[in-house]
Amino acid sequence: MPASPALPLDQRPHVLRMEGVDKIFSGNVAALKGMSLSVNQGDFISLLGPSGCGKSTALRLISDLIHPTRGRIRWEGGQKAGDLGVVFQEPTLMPWATVAQNVWLPFRLRGKSFNAVKDDVLEALKLVGLENFQNAYPRELSGGMKMRVSIARAMVTHPRLILMDEPFAALDEITRFRLNNDLLELKDKIGCTVIFVTHSVFESVFLSDRIVVMAARPGRVIRELTVDAPYPRGDDFRTSAEYAAHCRAASDALHEAMGEAA
Repeated sequence: MPASPALPLDQRPHVLRMEGVDKIFSGNVAALKGMSLSVNQGDFISLLGPSGCGKSTALRLISDLIHPTRGRIRWEGGQKAGDLGVVFQEPTLMPWATVAQNVWLPFRLRGKSFNAVKDDVLEALKLVGLENFQNAYPRELSGGMKMRVSIARAMVTHPRLILMDEPFAALDEITRFRLNNDLLELKDKIGCTVIFVTHSVFESVFLSDRIVVMAARPGRVIRELTVDAPYPRGDDFRTSAEYAAHCRAASDALHEAMGEAA
């Protein structure tokens, strides 16, 4: 699916809104309080904050795995099958299935045969550079390759929104940098919208055009930062004064969030 040129942030149509969302778990544990977030078509949003600030809870609410205690989450035009793709911190691949069969899973759950969607599966694998590994098994892949399969599985249905919950946290720095580069290239090719959870200031600045900084106890948004550097971004951006300035701003906001959570 070809990407359309990116619109300015203030001109992008809405995909999803969180409106005053609270989430209280048993024991009166307030995971989120008053969480509001507008997600627009083509956004790359990072949720940045200390452990326990509700970043992953927000993703679980958006994915409808859990439900708000108060407030609401509204998809523009309503949510349809295939609108959402999810990438977890662990690749969560089926070890008994081939790479292609793992990527087929979202279609399989919707009752579509492999042959009916084989072209879509192979297209997704080609986009992540694994077209030659379609018949391999997860045990034969490196950690970075497993994560690429997970990303291919998340985007094979061309979802309106992809949720990514610290997908690169367990990888070494070199692999993480490479996958950050690849993720932006992939986003440019397919024009998807991404919400990305991370603890890393550096990763959030490199990837995002919007950084939502959260504080804990209870989880809430305390700052939203815009990274207006143009895409595509690469090593030149990582070593630029502009990148350093955005990292300082995000680091200051994160320190404020940690103080708010203390």
